[in-house]
Amino acid sequence: MEAKHKAHTYKVDVTWTGNKGQGTASYRAYERAHEISAAGKSVIAGSSDPAFRGDKSRYNPEELLVAALSACHMLSYLHMCADAHVVVTQYVDKADAVMVETDGGGGHFTEVTLKPAVTITKDSDAALAKELHQEAHHLCFIANSVNFLVRVEPTTVIEDQAIEASA
Repeated sequence: MEAKHKAHTYKVDVTWTGNKGQGTASYRAYERAHEISAAGKSVIAGSSDPAFRGDKSRYNPEELLVAALSACHMLSYLHMCADAHVVVTQYVDKADAVMVETDGGGGHFTEVTLKPAVTITKDSDAALAKELHQEAHHLCFIANSVNFLVRVEPTTVIEDQAIEASA
């Protein structure tokens, strides 16, 4: 019997808002400003990376890709922890990435490193908390969809130890 796979669809609108009156008459004639939206959700202000004439106050596609990887790992990890009775009380990821430009104006990511710092309760299994990152990584929809290395370098802190260390 063939297994059925459930398909999910996602609809997002991207609207360019950077026409300064001349459209794309020249490379410098327009802004890279755009808005990302989906029904019933807040708008995300986007632009290109400042290295490509973008607005540094807006998210660029490269940051959004790294954020998607980070958030997907976090959500998979929190699910794994809940199932395994590892109680997470705080989760912060300071992810970073490397993208290289290629001849002809293109480019690609070579790697993303997720650095989740996770705080768990003292009754939780710290070794298991660390192991669950590997399982979460293998389940992450976004990590499974990219063609570059996604590294996970987690740190785990036990809640009472964090409180004692800061006192």
